[in-house]
Amino acid sequence: MLYVARQIIDLITAVAKGQPVDSSVVWLWVGIEFALAAISQVIGRAVDYLDSLISDRFSHSLGLKIMRHAATLDLRSFEDPAFHDLLERARAQTTDRISMLTSAGWLLQRAVMLLSLAGGILYYYPWLLLILIVCVVPAFLVESYFAFLGYTQASALTPARRAMEYFLALGSGSQAAKEVKVFALAAHLEAKYLDLSSDIIERNRLLAARRVVWGAAFAIVSAAGYYGSYAYLVNEAFLQRISQGTFIFTAGAIAGANGHLQTIFSLFSDIADQSLFLQDLIRFFAEKSSMNSAASLADLPQPIQYGIEFQNVTFRYPGNDKPILSNLSLRINRGQRIAIVGENGEGKTTMVKLMTRLYDPEEGRILLDGRDLKEYDLDALRKEIGIVFQDFVRYDFSARENIAAGDISRVHDDEGLWEACRRSNAAELVETLPAKLDQMLGRKFEGGIDLSGGQWQRIALARAFLRDAQIVILDEPTAALDPLAESEVFANFAELTKDRMAIFISHRLSTVRMADRILLVCEGKIAEDGTHEELLKADGQYAKLFEIQASSYR
Repeated sequence: MLYVARQIIDLITAVAKGQPVDSSVVWLWVGIEFALAAISQVIGRAVDYLDSLISDRFSHSLGLKIMRHAATLDLRSFEDPAFHDLLERARAQTTDRISMLTSAGWLLQRAVMLLSLAGGILYYYPWLLLILIVCVVPAFLVESYFAFLGYTQASALTPARRAMEYFLALGSGSQAAKEVKVFALAAHLEAKYLDLSSDIIERNRLLAARRVVWGAAFAIVSAAGYYGSYAYLVNEAFLQRISQGTFIFTAGAIAGANGHLQTIFSLFSDIADQSLFLQDLIRFFAEKSSMNSAASLADLPQPIQYGIEFQNVTFRYPGNDKPILSNLSLRINRGQRIAIVGENGEGKTTMVKLMTRLYDPEEGRILLDGRDLKEYDLDALRKEIGIVFQDFVRYDFSARENIAAGDISRVHDDEGLWEACRRSNAAELVETLPAKLDQMLGRKFEGGIDLSGGQWQRIALARAFLRDAQIVILDEPTAALDPLAESEVFANFAELTKDRMAIFISHRLSTVRMADRILLVCEGKIAEDGTHEELLKADGQYAKLFEIQASSYR
């Protein structure tokens, strides 16, 4: 377009000097300039369209990859604060790195424009192009240096930002709304949020101020290179060594080249800056599960013939030097219903986590029909376990999906879902919901209905009952139920677990009588083992705990 403008100006100048000019040639060049402008407009709209399309697809694709990879990682990873920082930064890449794609496109476009303009400058004054490049490089180096500092500071501030998000969620979300209001915690949460945000703002301000000062200083050097070149061209035109058209062309080419050079270096700096953050994504995908299955996987017993055996199992949680289980040995036979009791923190739930291979033992091993659990396919093993954890998740899904979480392949099996509801005493509850199984639960989405703690627990129990598993595990399954509902659940539980291996954890000793064996866990070991009557006769710790609880009902 600069070249076309030069032709038009030179033709007009020739007319002004009285030289003969064919007007059709002038209008031809005007038509060419219009065509180039139209093409430029179309390309600009196409770029906007593609930017939008690529951005959506990038966020969608990367979000899926992060979800899929996170699902392969061990529970140990999610209990590590350093991993949470890494995960938080990795998640941010799904949106924050979209601009990197845009920058890459702009870099290509600007490079094409710079090459075309550089060709014109090289034809007339090649040394002017060299001056422009030399004067822009220092500003690029400064920007790159501060980009690295920005990444380093952003990484260091990740824990503080996570804490801010936590306080924001507590202060504005529904999870803690009751206690925040009753205990007047709002001001305290605001103060903690303000302390963190003020520190982050100040640290970012100081870095930005340094960047402005140094960036401005070297920007002046870049501007000096451009205006020195422009002054030279003005002098050449003033001395009539070049035509007006050539002056317009070369001045425009130098201005454009200078602008594109600065933009290209700025885009390079931006891409380099963002590529530093991409390292977090690369490190996240480099995280691997330590629970690799054996090279030659054994077929899972169908049905289980003997049972599960703990052999001298020791386990401690990350960051805790004291073992939660210590040299624990235990055998659970096929078809047995086992109750595990004991005080909090003694290792009851940990035993369940090891059986489901959410963790592996630090020492010793766990066998299923004589083979180490590590020798079985992990997904196949977990498919044979129906479990409800004490801290089960209240999904903001439909009732259908909440129950089918136990076996999502049966989400449209209405008969199976209703049967699971009947076994967990949730059928009457679901019948009262306006949309029955298709009723949205929770308050996060439009039309959702929240449930009481006991009602949610019945839904969670239905998950375990839906799964046609050989091993059924319930961790404090009736903590939020009233005594009548609790007795009904255990009556159904006895029926459900017939000919299956069943393990349930409970603090209410009145509910464990129906177990074939009761295990009292103390200090990470099996302190007592027997039936309810046997343990009462032994007059040990179980008998004392039972007497204490029973006395509350007299």
